[in-house]
Amino acid sequence: MEAILSRRSIRKYTSEPVPEETIHELLEAAMSAPSAGNEQPWHFVIIDERAILDKIPEFHPYSSMLKSASVAILVCGDETLERFKGYWVQDCAAATENMLIAIQDKGLGGVWLGVYPDMDRVESFRNLLGLPKHIIPFSLVALGYPAEEKPPANRFNENRIHHNKW
Repeated sequence: MEAILSRRSIRKYTSEPVPEETIHELLEAAMSAPSAGNEQPWHFVIIDERAILDKIPEFHPYSSMLKSASVAILVCGDETLERFKGYWVQDCAAATENMLIAIQDKGLGGVWLGVYPDMDRVESFRNLLGLPKHIIPFSLVALGYPAEEKPPANRFNENRIHHNKW
C-alpha cells in the first residue's frame, strides 16, 4: 500500500544509472500483471542508448524528461499473442502500472508516457526501434533515480463510489 499511495510521476532524474538487476526486477513486476486468458501479450524494449532517448522528444511532445533519464522501457502489445481481441490494451496497462509501483518501491522515480492510440507516436516508435507490424507500442516508462521529491497526493474521492446501482 505504501508504494501505491506514495507513487507520483517523477520527471527529473539524477545521472546515476539504474542497475540491470533492478531493471530485471521491474520487468518481473510488469510481467506479473493479470492478462485476459493469461495470454500475457506483451513485449518490453529497454532503451538506454543516449542517442535513442534523445530522439524520442522529436516526435513525442511530452517526453522532455528523457533527456535526464538513464533508461526508459517501452511496453508493447503483440497482437499475435492475444486470444481475446483488443484486450492487449488492458493487459499492457496493467503491466505498466505494476512497473510504476515497483519503481516506487525500489526508491526510483518514473512516469508513464502514453503512446497508443496516437498513431503518429506508434509509427514513430516503430520506425525508430524497428518494431514489427504486429507489435504495437503502448506506453513508455521513463525512469531513474529521482532528482525531485513530490509529496503523496490523496486522490481518494468518496463521490466516485456507488453501491449496487448509480
